[in-house]
This record gives sequence, structure tokens and C-alpha cells, in this order.
Amino acid sequence: MGLQRPVEPFHRPYAGPEPPAPGRRPRRLIAVLAAAAAVAAAVVAAAVLVMTGGREQEAAPRRTPGGSAQPPAVRPSGSPGPREKVVNALPAPCGTVAAGTVERAVPKATRRQSANSTLTTCTYSSTGSAFRWLRVEAHLYAPGDTATPVQDAEGYYDAQWAQAHDAPLVRTVTLERRGGIGDEAYRWFKTDEGQPTVVGQVTARVRNVVLTVSYSEQAPRKGPADARERACLGTATAVAREVLTALSHS
Repeated sequence: MGLQRPVEPFHRPYAGPEPPAPGRRPRRLIAVLAAAAAVAAAVVAAAVLVMTGGREQEAAPRRTPGGSAQPPAVRPSGSPGPREKVVNALPAPCGTVAAGTVERAVPKATRRQSANSTLTTCTYSSTGSAFRWLRVEAHLYAPGDTATPVQDAEGYYDAQWAQAHDAPLVRTVTLERRGGIGDEAYRWFKTDEGQPTVVGQVTARVRNVVLTVSYSEQAPRKGPADARERACLGTATAVAREVLTALSHS
């Protein structure tokens, strides 16, 4: 046998991977977990905002561009609420004005009256002057006859207001809306073109009733006819307030 060659040491060309640098991987993991938590919190907040935002928007008052809050929608007056009392029946035609008031307006008056379920009239006439009289008229829109009694009364009141602007055979001196008399009212002072007469009239609405009070007297023989405007309208207004008080107790 020949001589054997000595076995040379074998060097492995592969070495195992180096371990990671201390602390590098934990910091990356913490950052990833923190980012994931932030995303999850944002998702939860967005979901809460979506669920509650609609309710908050409905509850908050709407505002104008100037920043002032608009009041809530008002219920139409033609649809009375459960607490709003309507008039069910009219009082006696000549039972709404005190005797003393009538005596001051038309001394020693005679009276005529008529009535049905929806209309009453009472006229006080002077025995000494054909031009001096007081008339009270009331129109009722009964809840038993219509589903919208207040709205119907409003429509009749509006029609009377419109007709006063173009009334024949009279000359209008004053025609104006007046607050503080029922729910709405207007006062009208006019002269009769055919007779020497001046008339102060008040038309007012209270809920489902429209009333008209007219007071007439002879026009002044000297001076302008409107010299009696204040007195005539004052008398008609005082009577109208008494009628409204009677209606509030009917």
C-alpha cells in the first residue's frame, strides 16, 4: 500500500444568521401596535359621530347665516291644539253689552235682534235721531259644522278686510289694523255718501268667531266729518271689548 495523504481540515462556508441587534425589534413592534390602536380609536369615534350626529342635528335649533337661531315651526292657527278653547255657541244677541254702555252710546234706545246657530245681530236705535245707532253682529264657525273652525273664521275675517278697501257708497277716512282686540282686528271710520252719517266700526276675530261692532251718529254740521273719528271709534272699540269678554265665558 502506498502512503495516504493526511486529511485536511474542512472549513464550512456557511455561517448561521447573526442575532438581531438588541432592542431594535421591540421598538418596531411597539410602534406598529400604537398605530393600530390609533386607527381603531379613530374608527370607533367616527362610528359614534355617525350614530349621534343625526340626533344632535335634529335637536339643535337651525340657525340663519347671521348666526341667530330660528324659532321652531309654529302650528297653523287654523288647527287648534288640545288646550286651545273654541267657542261652541254664541251668547244671546243683546246679552253681550252692558245696559250702561248702551245708554251712554244710544240714550233711550230701542233694540231689534235676530239669531240662529251661527249668526246673531242686535241693533240699538235712538228714538230721537235716525242717524244714531249701535249694531253688534257675531259670526260663529262651530266645531260641529266644520273640521277647521278657526281657519274658516280667519278666511271670513280676511274677506271682510279686503271688502273694506273697496266698499261702495261710503268714503273711507281711516282703515287700519289694531292690536290688542281679540286675536286680530281692524278699525274703520267712514262717512255715508248718501246721508249725513259717520260710522266707527271695529271688526275682530277671537278663535272661531268674527264680530263686527258699528256705531253711527250724525255727521257734524260744521267742520270736517273726521272730527268725530276718535269718539266714534272709541265707542265701537269699548263695545267690542265687552263682546269679547262675553265670548270668552261662553
